[in-house]
Amino acid sequence: MKLSVRLCLAALAVYAFAAAFGEVQYRVALARDVVPAYNVVDADHRHEPPSLRHWMGTDNLGRDVALRLVQGTRIAFHVGIVTSLIAIPLGVLLGLLGGYLGGRVDSFVVWLCATVASMPGLLFILAISLVVGQGLMGIYLGIGLTTWVGTCRIIRAEVMKHRDRAYVQAARTLGYSHARIMFRHILPNVAHLVLIQFSIRFPSAVSTEVFISFLGIGVQGEPSWGVMINNARTRLWQGVWWEMTFTTVAIFVLVLAFNHLADHLRDRLDPALRAER
Repeated sequence: MKLSVRLCLAALAVYAFAAAFGEVQYRVALARDVVPAYNVVDADHRHEPPSLRHWMGTDNLGRDVALRLVQGTRIAFHVGIVTSLIAIPLGVLLGLLGGYLGGRVDSFVVWLCATVASMPGLLFILAISLVVGQGLMGIYLGIGLTTWVGTCRIIRAEVMKHRDRAYVQAARTLGYSHARIMFRHILPNVAHLVLIQFSIRFPSAVSTEVFISFLGIGVQGEPSWGVMINNARTRLWQGVWWEMTFTTVAIFVLVLAFNHLADHLRDRLDPALRAER
């Protein structure tokens, strides 16, 4: 395994640990019905630069930036995982049906993909947020229901290659049902695309959540990375650089690690690339 891939996995392990720690901190404060440490206001220590007491400084209300960054990691992992659990199964199911059955089913899948892809994603998320209410649920549904199209198209194209291969023809000759052929025979042969799509979709969903939270549409009252950037941008001219800097670096490293890991998975799992090597 390449050193760069090991570094990416190590970075993702750190993020996962931070997200787990943030989840425990959030749940404990919620169970005790107290203000969590990352939301405790300390007016006497506003705008403190990084120090031994506050490793990443404090914000305009004296709240510890490091603790809030950890909570931002928790929210990012929530968004990345939950939206992937919505978008990827939906895209895989429709891609399997369209690619294998063809005909009217495939025409409907292609039409549905074109229709969803033509809708402005941000406006769709905003509409869902207005119906569901501001918060993570609107983000989950909005991102999940608008980002399955890419997965569907990739799975559909790959299934169309497999449906006429010898092992599929043999399964049909043996009288296996369409469902068994799709899910027991074809799906394992395209499963590598699901892993690659997850590693691509995760940072994309996180970036989308940061953007919409920055606009004030997403999660409120919790230190999402987008909320932190929005709060920090107005104080850059005062020389308060640490909140913006550490949040931006956290987003950059997470997205870079996932993108590099996706490239590595594609190189390792794509049968065409393996054949070339």
